[in-house]
Amino acid sequence: MPNGLDIKDLELNALLEITQAINNNLAEEDLFRIYKFTLLADLKVQRLALYVKDDNWDCKVHFGTQTDWNKVFLPQFFWDLREVRELADCDEEFQAFELAIPVTHKDRLLAIVFVGGNERSGKKSNTTFLKALTNIIIVAVENKKLARKQLQQEAYRKELEIAKKVQNFLFPKELPKTHRLKIEAVYLPHQDVGGDYYDYLAIDNDRFLVCVADVSGKGVPAALLMSNFQASLRTLVRKTQDPKEIVAELNHIITDSGNAENFITFFLGIYDFHDKSFEYVNCGHNPLYLVTNDGIQELNDGTTILGMFDPLPFLKTVRIENLSDFFFFGYTDGLTETFNAADDQYGEERLKAFLEGGIPTDINKLHLDIFKSLDEFRVDVPYRDDITMLSCLVKNP
Repeated sequence: MPNGLDIKDLELNALLEITQAINNNLAEEDLFRIYKFTLLADLKVQRLALYVKDDNWDCKVHFGTQTDWNKVFLPQFFWDLREVRELADCDEEFQAFELAIPVTHKDRLLAIVFVGGNERSGKKSNTTFLKALTNIIIVAVENKKLARKQLQQEAYRKELEIAKKVQNFLFPKELPKTHRLKIEAVYLPHQDVGGDYYDYLAIDNDRFLVCVADVSGKGVPAALLMSNFQASLRTLVRKTQDPKEIVAELNHIITDSGNAENFITFFLGIYDFHDKSFEYVNCGHNPLYLVTNDGIQELNDGTTILGMFDPLPFLKTVRIENLSDFFFFGYTDGLTETFNAADDQYGEERLKAFLEGGIPTDINKLHLDIFKSLDEFRVDVPYRDDITMLSCLVKNP
């Protein structure tokens, strides 16, 4: 049996080995392995199970019994342990050990050491040292987790910055504000990066294209998918101005690249100043509105959501003729699906009320009025989705 001086030498050697392992920046698995062999070889611990609190209580180290403690659930009455506890009266499984030793850091329970089978296991000096040794290991592991989390957050922050820059390229830098054509757009992302998209493209001197889209999912993946969608749309418009061909090819691209996990609702409209016609296709998007001196028309027809079926099960376009002066209002469902404290939706009827007065003269003011109405409706309830509004005012005498 070792004397007191030998015991102190063993403890110092154990501390030295653990400290060197930590300073060498070894992986968590290696730290736990050194911890195990230190207890077995230097401290002559015969039976041990170390439970560590992560998302759940998991057994990281065990030896000396026939039980696979990785498969044993830690009873709830141990979860708030703060003092060393003898185990003679606990669950039969844990009676294989003599003591349960809590390991804390800044009053937070990090781990519990179950130990037994050692002639010194019940002595206060050995218990204190074992607790200190375990604390050093667990705090080192916690620091590794924190450092890993910080690296992940930094990587995500950089990824987010890239996605935001990518998304900024999605939207047109300038929108027309001439006598015959005025376009205003507002985009309010729910997160730093969203999945809404709007665009305006001048096809030639007589024709222009407007579109609104909403991709399933949010954040970086949605922004990147929408970036690919925008690039594909602009490439296709150079080749064809047929809405059917554009939509069919976009659907094929999304289905092929989205792996059946992402879908896009999409509205596309092309106006021809010479023919005074507006041809559109609605791909599973919420109804958009066309306002003339004769009233409001909902633009619903087209096909289903893009990215779900290839080829599309049905597809048609609608051509509205003899269209001179009109107002087009496009938006995404984050607007109408804004909720209040009673869990009521803002809804389409409240939105349509803004359009019942006929063709607006100031579309920027219209957007401000709608947002004011939204804020008065929801009060303190946060928005749940991205919100996009695209307004187009045409005067073609």
